[in-house]
Amino acid sequence: MENHLYLIALILIVGWAIGFFALNVGGLIHILLVVALITIILRVIRGKRIS
Repeated sequence: MENHLYLIALILIVGWAIGFFALNVGGLIHILLVVALITIILRVIRGKRIS
């Protein structure tokens, strides 16, 4: 489960980058970025490491 959260965060960040720089979709892409950052921050706060 731990690796899945990082995978989801990575996909969201890549999707944001593509949308921001190529598609310029707007607000939806920024929401995806916020979700990805929250996921990463929660993982750092919990202190669990990838095995």
